[in-house]
Amino acid sequence: MAYEHISTAFDIELNELRQSILVMGGKVEFMIANSVKSLVERDTPLAEQTIALDHEVNGCEVNIDERCLELLALRQPAARDLRFITIALKLVTDLERIGDQCANIAKRARELNEEPPLKPYIDIPRMAHWAEVMVKEALDSFVRGDAELAIKVCKDDSFVDDLNIQIQRELLTFMIEDPGTISRAMKLNYISKSLERIADHATNIAEMVIFMVKGKDIRHTIA
Repeated sequence: MAYEHISTAFDIELNELRQSILVMGGKVEFMIANSVKSLVERDTPLAEQTIALDHEVNGCEVNIDERCLELLALRQPAARDLRFITIALKLVTDLERIGDQCANIAKRARELNEEPPLKPYIDIPRMAHWAEVMVKEALDSFVRGDAELAIKVCKDDSFVDDLNIQIQRELLTFMIEDPGTISRAMKLNYISKSLERIADHATNIAEMVIFMVKGKDIRHTIA
């Protein structure tokens, strides 16, 4: 979504802001994939790398926040540009929280890697894949100003929710049948809930994109 302004410098600044958000988003997508990969492949060094990357994501949030505030103060944008910049301020908060969730997943993976596997990991990687797709598509919809893609992201959230419920039920069965599995099952439960929250953050971003493009707040209205 690019609009030409009288000030070419402003166009450049907005494009730089878009690119900074994409860089931050790329780090977050990397964290989603690797946090779960560290669990599935029992790769503790990869879990440690994922946890460390959270500091870079936090730094991105601070830098983008500062840039947005500078643009608001110096350029005094209006209409679409004002919505774009104010949405960017909110969007990076969701990205930072996704990074936090990924770091938490990696911490649980690090602990689980010290214990025998409870079960083959099938649904958790599926959840991670769809959560990562949702984040990517939410960011794409923001950069392109694509409200239809943003609506798709909102609707996809129900699929991740259903997977989470399925995993919760399965883990509950493990705990009832064998109390010795409770500790591991609770950690996997935590990972599943973290992935569900990541999808929720992607949905938040998509809802903000719809507001940015259409000027319409659709929170809590997408079925």
